[in-house]
Amino acid sequence: MNRAEKALVIEQLQHKAEKAGIALVTDFRGLKVNELEELRGKLRENNIDYQVVKNTLAKIAFGKTSHGVLSDELKDCCGIAFGYDDPVVAAKILTEFAKKNKKFALRFASYEGSFLSEQNVEDLSKLPGREELLGKMLATMNAVPTNFVCLFANLQRKLLYALNAIKEQHENQ
Repeated sequence: MNRAEKALVIEQLQHKAEKAGIALVTDFRGLKVNELEELRGKLRENNIDYQVVKNTLAKIAFGKTSHGVLSDELKDCCGIAFGYDDPVVAAKILTEFAKKNKKFALRFASYEGSFLSEQNVEDLSKLPGREELLGKMLATMNAVPTNFVCLFANLQRKLLYALNAIKEQHENQ
């Protein structure tokens, strides 16, 4: 790889790292090509890029971004997943894949400039995703007016029952 190609790779990595909210570093040694392609397909469906990188080029690229905390930790074979939308989804996909494939390992990550250990990433993967949280928030927001309407409907119903009882009492007399 000549200097121009290296500069291009560094520029691409830096661009991805600047856009990404989370960067997860994995060890993919021992995986077959079709297993890695399966992982890449799942990641692509969720707007997550996965790239195998040379450590020296990644260190240079990350040094200029908020994911610079990863630079000192990059060793051995590295595959980096860049999550742009929901960091929880990226952590979930990689954690599940690591549980299925014992050769694949999730090492560490950087979330908006903060270093996350393997355990931190696993904890992050247990959180509900953005879509689930939005659904819960919407359900909570919807519950307040629904309960308010039900309260007034019950008041009117009780008033109607009382008026019917008075009417029946007068008819019986």
